[in-house]
Amino acid sequence: MKSKIVENQDGTMRALSNRHVQMIAIGGTIGTGLFLGSGSTISKTGPSIMLVYLTLGLFFFFMMRAIGEMFYSDPSQHTFVSFISRYLGPTVGHFTGWTYWIGLVFVCMAELTATASYVQYWFPTIPSWLVELVFLAVLTSVNLIAARLFGEAEFWFAMIKIIAIIAMIVTGIFMMTSHSITPLGHASLSNISHDYTLFPHGIFNFVSAFPMVFFAFQGIEFVSITIGEAKSPHAVIKKAVNETLLRILLFYIGALIVIMGIIPWTSLSANSSPFVQVFKLAGFPAAAATINFVVLTSAASSLNSCIFSAGRHFYQLATEVPKSSWMNKTFAKISKNGVPAAAIILSAALVLITPLMSLTTAISSVFTIVTGVSSDMYIIVYTLAMIAHRKYRVSSDFLPNGFVMPWYKVTSPLTIFFFGVIFVSLFFIPEDIIGAIGAIVWTLVFGSIEYFRQQKTASANIDQYK
Repeated sequence: MKSKIVENQDGTMRALSNRHVQMIAIGGTIGTGLFLGSGSTISKTGPSIMLVYLTLGLFFFFMMRAIGEMFYSDPSQHTFVSFISRYLGPTVGHFTGWTYWIGLVFVCMAELTATASYVQYWFPTIPSWLVELVFLAVLTSVNLIAARLFGEAEFWFAMIKIIAIIAMIVTGIFMMTSHSITPLGHASLSNISHDYTLFPHGIFNFVSAFPMVFFAFQGIEFVSITIGEAKSPHAVIKKAVNETLLRILLFYIGALIVIMGIIPWTSLSANSSPFVQVFKLAGFPAAAATINFVVLTSAASSLNSCIFSAGRHFYQLATEVPKSSWMNKTFAKISKNGVPAAAIILSAALVLITPLMSLTTAISSVFTIVTGVSSDMYIIVYTLAMIAHRKYRVSSDFLPNGFVMPWYKVTSPLTIFFFGVIFVSLFFIPEDIIGAIGAIVWTLVFGSIEYFRQQKTASANIDQYK
């Protein structure tokens, strides 16, 4: 028997079932980076990359527990940024909301660009702008029709990624247990332990792998944005968040063990997908085309989630401005389908400029820089979410019997400190310096503008009541 879809007070619908949310959580955990970028990180650190993934996975789990605890106390919210506004004040909340939303738009652009390149693998003559328009139109329509349809699309997108990873893990286990001979030697776990050293290419390469893996996990918090439209929010929050670490262990660590067990890490190509390399060694000739299909669906999944998330975040921003403002009147609305249609359309419309990115090298370079800045800003956003959680813990909203973060007094400050270390490390990595500086400039400039804007609004309100 199907459970009844409940309408929230703001008009949105609790249409996402447990299976939708759990698969969205898995999809958010598994990024395109695992399929394409893990070869690069392995080449930097060797088998020690598993320690990097495990360490970051643990801290992301703590972050998700913090966010999950706040959502458990108030599952009516559509974004974790609303908790930052509530516990750190409107200035910080508005700054975070705009920063996160702009970052989402750029992530959408990057994923849309990726979909075109993956489609052109099979159809090189099709112009990229046409592919981008089709994907954007289809996925925007999915988001406009109903939250349930978005959830269904994400369910199947995530399923494809899961099947690909499990297929590789099963293939790898078979090859290792049967001691298969490949052009690179024997498939065996001894390939991982043989001549193992913690820093095979020096401590710098080991440390520089942390930001790379950090950005591979970026978006893991997307599942929290579905809580406001989930049918049984308290139940799905616990399950989705608690299984974060398990998913990382299974999908990331499991995949890495298999990859390095079949291919000695010193022989692994950093410029090619490890999945393609493994399947080719297993005698699967269509490996490249298959993985291209997987990463295409992965990029489409990320784009779909970005549109969903961007729409909810802009809707949230619109609800936080005065009701008499044009922004509130236009975008703080829920359509008859139970979605923030105007906010979704605006976000998608901005993504439409993606085809312009490839017109000139200069535009492309600027886009790369801005995307880097927005990615680095996520570290600041995540840190603010952790600080907001600390404020929540000492507020009257705190539920002692709720979904409390484990070992809070230790794990909370440790996670904040760790995120700070990740940000500082960007200044020691040449390709990340510009993005890190840009993130600081953005924080100082936009943060100051937002501070003075809020001060002006507060003064106007005081004068109104004099």
